[in-house]
Amino acid sequence: MAVSSSGVVIGGFVDSLKLKHGHLSSSASSADILYGNRSIHPRISLKNLERPNNYAIYGQLLHSIGKRWCNCNLSSGSGSRAFHSSLPSCLSAGTARDVSFDNSGGEEQVTSSEEKISAGKTLKLLSGSCYLPHPDKEDTGGEDAHFICADEQAIGVADGVGGWADLGIDAGQFSRELMSKSVSAIQEEPKGSINPARVLEKAHSSIKAKGSSTACVIALGDQGLRAINLGDSGFMVVRDGCTIFRSPVQQHDFNFTYQLESGNNADLPSSGQIFAVPIAPGDVIIAGTDGLFDNLYNNEITAVVVHALRAGFGPEVTAQKIAALGRERAQAKDRQTPFSTAAQDAGFRYYGGKLDDITVVVSYVTSSDEASSKKS
Repeated sequence: MAVSSSGVVIGGFVDSLKLKHGHLSSSASSADILYGNRSIHPRISLKNLERPNNYAIYGQLLHSIGKRWCNCNLSSGSGSRAFHSSLPSCLSAGTARDVSFDNSGGEEQVTSSEEKISAGKTLKLLSGSCYLPHPDKEDTGGEDAHFICADEQAIGVADGVGGWADLGIDAGQFSRELMSKSVSAIQEEPKGSINPARVLEKAHSSIKAKGSSTACVIALGDQGLRAINLGDSGFMVVRDGCTIFRSPVQQHDFNFTYQLESGNNADLPSSGQIFAVPIAPGDVIIAGTDGLFDNLYNNEITAVVVHALRAGFGPEVTAQKIAALGRERAQAKDRQTPFSTAAQDAGFRYYGGKLDDITVVVSYVTSSDEASSKKS
């Protein structure tokens, strides 16, 4: 576990960043970076997938989840295993309304008739994280990465494309460097006015590692959340026990996601979707890699959040609970998951979860005076 009171903590298994079990050398002293899995050609490579002549479609399409109506059925989360997690403590609560986005370019705006931000109050993110590497990649730390910049009020997640291993390349190095460079770019941004698209552009242009990765960078500013997402990592916002926003998946074809690569050989940051999402005290932001969203439906994640808030858990424990349930579903052979739904829709005979690295970053939205009272 990597915990720090400084603005940014970096943790995980990263030789190239001179990290050792959770602590970064002095060059990046205030974020949290952790680490997961995929394939250069991330099309399906699971042995039990085959195309049938006819197949049943269960549940709902993975890429349609963000447009789904709010499902407020609640069920509790699950237990835990070994967690690599990080950062501050917490707060609680939620509020309601449902919105959705299409896959058009440009900045997507969400307007809310329930704006609750009081004049003179500043919103804050209290964030915690959990990372579960794929069981076969625990020794190397997997290929996911993430950061939490507490002082700059920004978070990010990335998922390295695991197929590079066939060429002798550790895809985790790319995702970790991408997140590290994003932290550096964030620290150069104007205070309170971080532009996630510009951050990702700077990070991508300076990366040296070989490989490719998805990316999601989120920052809290005066006007709410600003974010960029490229690929099938992403984020959602929960209010009053309902999912009010979920970033759409970007993929060229089933299991062939948008991805950044060093140079201009793959998708570029400009291909990412940019979002502006108004938020209010009590909202909960859940960012994660596809290891989370391939295995849990929105309402399952929301149910864990509601349970955690009622129990008074902080964001780090909530992240652990969500990741644990995601791992449980990933190992299940006897239930429908978002990944199996999408596979079936693409014409494959597949049922059950998808074992992968799982990264979860949970942020509680509080007002500044609320956050101060919780810390005291």
